[in-house]
Amino acid sequence: MQMLTKFESKSNRVKGIAFHPKRPWILASLHNGCIQLWDYRMGTLLERFDEHDGPVRGIAFHPTQPLFVSGGDDYKIKVWNYKTRKCLFTLNGHLDYVRTVFFHHEYPWILSASDDQTIRIWNWQSRNCIAILTGHNHYVMCAQFHPKEDLVVSASLDQTVRVWDISGLRKKNAAPSTMTFEDSLHRATAAQADIFGSTDAIVKYVLEGHDRGVNWATFHPSLPLIVSAGDDRQIKLWRMNDTKAWEVDTCRGHFNNVSAALFHPRQELIISDAEDKTIRVWDMSKRTLVQTFRREHDRFWVLTAHPELNLFAAGHDNGLIVFKLERERPAYAVHQNNLFYVKDKNLRVFDFSNGSDLPVLSVRKIGGQYVQPRALSYNPAERAVILTTPTDGGSFDLLNLPKEFGGEPREPSGDGKRGSGTSAIYITRNRFAVLDKTRQQIEIRDLSNVTTKSVKPPAIVNEIFSAGSSNLLLLSTPTSVILYDIQQRQTVAEISTPPVKYVVWSSEHTQVALLSKHTITIANKTLEQSCLIHETIRIKSGAWDDAGIFVYSTLNHIKYALPQGDNGIIRTLDQPVYLTKVKGKNVHCLDRDGKTRVISIDPTEYRFKLALIKRNYDEVLQIIRTSNLVGQAIIAYLQKKGYPEIALHFVRDDKTRFDLALECGNIDVALETAKSMDREDCWSKLGSEALRQGNHQVVEMAYQRIKNFDRLSFLYLATGNFEKLRKMLKIAELRNDYMSRFHNSLYLGDIEERIRLLKEVGQLPLAYLTAYSHGLIEEAESILATAGITAEDITGLPTNGKLLKPPTQIIKQADSNWPLLTVSRSFFDSAFATNDSNPLAAPLSFTNANDEVEEIGGDWAGEDDLGFGGDTENVVDDQRITSPLEEGSGWDIDADLNVQLDTEIRDLANGPQGEFVPPTSGTNESEVWTHNSPLAADHVAAGSFETAMQLLNRQVGAVNFEPLKTHFLKAFQATRTYLSCNVSLPPLACHVRRNHEETEARRVLPVLTNNFQNILSVQLQEAYKTTTQGKFQDATIQFRNILHSILLIAVSKKSEVDEVQQLIEVCREYVIGLTMEQTRRKYPPDNPENTKRALELAAYFTHCRLQPAHLQLSLRSAMTLNFKAKNCLTASMFARRLLELAPPQNVSTQAGISMQPSSPKFLFAHQARQIQSISEKTPRDEITLDYDQYNPFVICGISNTPIYKGSPSVECPYCHASYLPEYKGRLCTVCDISQIGANSTGLKIYV
Repeated sequence: MQMLTKFESKSNRVKGIAFHPKRPWILASLHNGCIQLWDYRMGTLLERFDEHDGPVRGIAFHPTQPLFVSGGDDYKIKVWNYKTRKCLFTLNGHLDYVRTVFFHHEYPWILSASDDQTIRIWNWQSRNCIAILTGHNHYVMCAQFHPKEDLVVSASLDQTVRVWDISGLRKKNAAPSTMTFEDSLHRATAAQADIFGSTDAIVKYVLEGHDRGVNWATFHPSLPLIVSAGDDRQIKLWRMNDTKAWEVDTCRGHFNNVSAALFHPRQELIISDAEDKTIRVWDMSKRTLVQTFRREHDRFWVLTAHPELNLFAAGHDNGLIVFKLERERPAYAVHQNNLFYVKDKNLRVFDFSNGSDLPVLSVRKIGGQYVQPRALSYNPAERAVILTTPTDGGSFDLLNLPKEFGGEPREPSGDGKRGSGTSAIYITRNRFAVLDKTRQQIEIRDLSNVTTKSVKPPAIVNEIFSAGSSNLLLLSTPTSVILYDIQQRQTVAEISTPPVKYVVWSSEHTQVALLSKHTITIANKTLEQSCLIHETIRIKSGAWDDAGIFVYSTLNHIKYALPQGDNGIIRTLDQPVYLTKVKGKNVHCLDRDGKTRVISIDPTEYRFKLALIKRNYDEVLQIIRTSNLVGQAIIAYLQKKGYPEIALHFVRDDKTRFDLALECGNIDVALETAKSMDREDCWSKLGSEALRQGNHQVVEMAYQRIKNFDRLSFLYLATGNFEKLRKMLKIAELRNDYMSRFHNSLYLGDIEERIRLLKEVGQLPLAYLTAYSHGLIEEAESILATAGITAEDITGLPTNGKLLKPPTQIIKQADSNWPLLTVSRSFFDSAFATNDSNPLAAPLSFTNANDEVEEIGGDWAGEDDLGFGGDTENVVDDQRITSPLEEGSGWDIDADLNVQLDTEIRDLANGPQGEFVPPTSGTNESEVWTHNSPLAADHVAAGSFETAMQLLNRQVGAVNFEPLKTHFLKAFQATRTYLSCNVSLPPLACHVRRNHEETEARRVLPVLTNNFQNILSVQLQEAYKTTTQGKFQDATIQFRNILHSILLIAVSKKSEVDEVQQLIEVCREYVIGLTMEQTRRKYPPDNPENTKRALELAAYFTHCRLQPAHLQLSLRSAMTLNFKAKNCLTASMFARRLLELAPPQNVSTQAGISMQPSSPKFLFAHQARQIQSISEKTPRDEITLDYDQYNPFVICGISNTPIYKGSPSVECPYCHASYLPEYKGRLCTVCDISQIGANSTGLKIYV
């Protein structure tokens, strides 16, 4: 027997634990008063509950409701709702510590045991105590309901175990129904009985036998048995009937107090844990010790079993452990249509074809009573199996199967052979390999179990697996799997993997899946890896289907893995299963009870993806037409793999169709969906895509719909449509948009309109210059006359100016789109276009895009929208594109034939070269930078501002990025240099790297403008100097600017990370201190309140961690202010602190300012001594300050008030400035970047 640890937590001492009956959750109540909710399957802490005052000893889940109950040393019982994560109510009544709490399996009752020597039963619906069970005369350590009957068992330090009958309580609280004569008599005499004591719960048995206090007692789930554990280090087994109860036997072996004991729910075992740091397993029938599991440093305090699964949990000094006592994975092997597996100590054979399941051989003598076989290897030639068990460090048994199956399982024949080894597998019809893990030897043996060859493996091997060939083995090492040739004694191939637990070959032995705890490595028969799949939870088993797809199971899912690495979920599982065979839509598997099961699955999704990968487009079309393959996951997959045109035919949602149409460049579908949605953002995106494709007529429609007049005017300028430009000018005039009028008149070259506009807006000088420059002398003189000046009065006119003229259009394309290259239609576009009967195919639009533009252009999205009157001519009438047919061409008899023949001849002449395949673009250097680095500085330098802001938000809780704008732009611009090209081409951008010697693309990084050493040597010193000069406002800006610069640096040494944190602290202290000093100077000394506040701020300033020279200045200021306000005692204290710093006669000389030592202004020491001597004569303060120099405190960055040690506070996640709790969620006033109290991971500046 072995302990299989499934989960372990580290925490304070665990005093109570409880499993959730359905979900993979466990509650742990701790000695420090906290309750933790863990997901033991994922290994994550889900929630903490902190309302108890003192240790929490009892905890329990409700069997059906989303509730749990807790009891602690604060005498309180709390009922919680784990969905709302709140305490619903508290039950008060116990007078001492509450030891245990349990829910009743049927009634709304809670059972609690307490050190007040009572057991109480509560109705959690009415929230009342319905029964108090008295009788114990010492602490009651435990009380539990019977799982089926109306009984309660309790254990006490009075050395007794008591069994209570609560049937009277059940009858009293049951719903009204037809009563028997006894029930009616019971109710009639209830009042009389209450005179002498309650009869709701009475003692049925008192079990005496322990020599010391009893810590735990519990019922057997089905038998009339009780087990108890006590401080006498004994575990006692009791039996009871209707009239009496008696001691059966005692289990001795623990060396210290036994904390808990319980019955194994599935086997005849008792499990106990104790303060001797052991968990022990006992044989219930023989009362003998079966196994001991020991921890070195942790005493055990509590033990529980899962109500449905084969799981146990124990709480100890440093956390809890969830474990199993037996391996639940059945040993099995698959050969063709037969499954050989072990269940209930019998070897069985299951036939996949007809479903027959027959016991073949009894294996009860193999391994031992509590040890199941671990692995099974089948030899079809000899009809024999090898069973491997972990007994005695590993052993194997060779068994021959009977020739005929049926009836009762047979006992193994006398020629069964046994040997030692941790792994044993058949490699040929008459040879098998055995791994001796201790000696690290692989032995090749014949069927008579005689060693014929020994091989020393090339590395430390944990397991051996079949490699599908007689002379090859797969060796699993801690870091790899080796394909080893036994004959040549050499390594054929090796693949790096985590420790592999199972190996699954495909039916043709061309592919292999190597299963580790959390990874699957798929490779070919020469161990060339094709993909690696990682799972966050444990992988249990797998099998290959006929199409070459690997289907595997985790703890809660059945999933699939494609050869190139794509994986997905097929279905969820209630309980783990072990896959044996995948056949069509059925998955054959074994559950943890060893039963064969068939699970139906839908393989459409992974067959569809496999067909796409193999470019089997006919099968793809068939799946689309015959199955309901929909969902966001499949659409996202098609987009990711470059098939948006297929995804487009799955979608009916307009928004998704619009995005997919833009992605695959289908302007027609995008236009159709944009019309139906009619949203501004959609029209804007459509305009951008249409402009990229040169479809300026759709661009025109989009700009019209969103009324983007400026872009529309520029579009008309680019296409040479001056007539519509004139209409745009008229529209701008009606809208009173002077800038739009000016732009349109400039585009048109309309000098008179520009002059008229400038005169209207009062820009007479510009109007004069425009008229004069263009030779309109009379108009210029008229403007001068209006202004009341002459031409002689104007001087300083520019002499080298150039006239602003609109560009001349070379080719006017107002009526046709820009030409595009002709590309071949994709397979799917052709298939969907020709298959009108396909119900999933998207409706195809046969409307000419030009007609759509004509429809919108006809009314400018409505004349009323643009402010036209009824007499205004149609704005875009001449947008219509007419294709006049020649007379007599209505039938097109010859034209169709000629066009078809011409097309075929041209295709034959051009061949495949007639199609244009656009080249794939390379990887942008900026994208490489963002992929290579997790630092926000590198993302900014790459130009990926959005991801940089997301990183800063996660790392330091940044929410205000306005102060960082200049830093972002500076960092981005510094990473690029530009080389000019031809006149008509944009310049070439060259990216500048900080590790220019690096040649590997995965490691290149951008140059950064902010350098940590430069910040220390230049910016910080400048800020110090400004502070010394008394320019506090400028110094605050400089220190805050340093905080902003630190966000965009990267350090090369890990030691510099601590230095950066120190620099952040320095800047924080200076910003807080200087801000307080500036605030103090704003208080006018006109009333006592202002004076008091100014003195407090001056005092707080002296507690900022400043440079010595600046600290002396702040102390001198506070000392002087307090002395002037006749606060002699406080002034004396500041004088003493100033003298302790031993300031020279001229402090400011050291601070960087050269002053005359003889100046009295700077004789700080002399002043301090004088003030100290005067204060000694009058040691009192006229004004009482909110200031305690002896109690450590920090300053709130918003209220500028002290937060003394032990008081609640919140911090800025970046600069760690402290604030009062009411300011949580506001912007930090120190760094001006982060949100106060936000969750963060910490600034990352080193990789």
